[in-house]
Amino acid sequence: MNDAPVMAIVARPSAGATLLAFIRMPRFWAAALGGALLTLLVLGLPSAIIPNPVFGRTVPVRPSDVAIWLASAPLFGLVLATYAVRPHSSDHARGEEVRLGLGGIAVFFAIGCPVCNKLVLLALGTSGALTIFAPIQPIIGIVSLVFLVATLAYRLRQLARGCDRCTALPQAVVSDT
Repeated sequence: MNDAPVMAIVARPSAGATLLAFIRMPRFWAAALGGALLTLLVLGLPSAIIPNPVFGRTVPVRPSDVAIWLASAPLFGLVLATYAVRPHSSDHARGEEVRLGLGGIAVFFAIGCPVCNKLVLLALGTSGALTIFAPIQPIIGIVSLVFLVATLAYRLRQLARGCDRCTALPQAVVSDT
């Protein structure tokens, strides 16, 4: 018998198979749904898109406010779900955290009452908030959605590639291949 060490070659799953394995996980969809619902509440209550006794709006809710609010929630939920199935590595998380943070802040500025925002009032005054800031809020909303889509695309690429610097694949993914 030969006592030489035997080296096993382990085939790495394809990017598509890896991504499908993550997306098939019930935990992914539970996190996505929970994140989307949480986002609807966290953004909808203080911006008074969801009427409530604590927060009010001087300017009525516009259709663009509702559209951006509703579009951002599933994006936030899906990004959150990518973290639920596979945490990020601090080696390359800086860019995704910045995009996600900018997307969240921009959504809040885009859907909020222009006159109720203290920062906008300090910078532009009441008339400036209505004549300068209010018309660009939908543009800010679109930019925020672009940041969220970019973050989601980045996270999905990391899942699909099985990034070596990220934490190990869940055992269910490895055993499915």
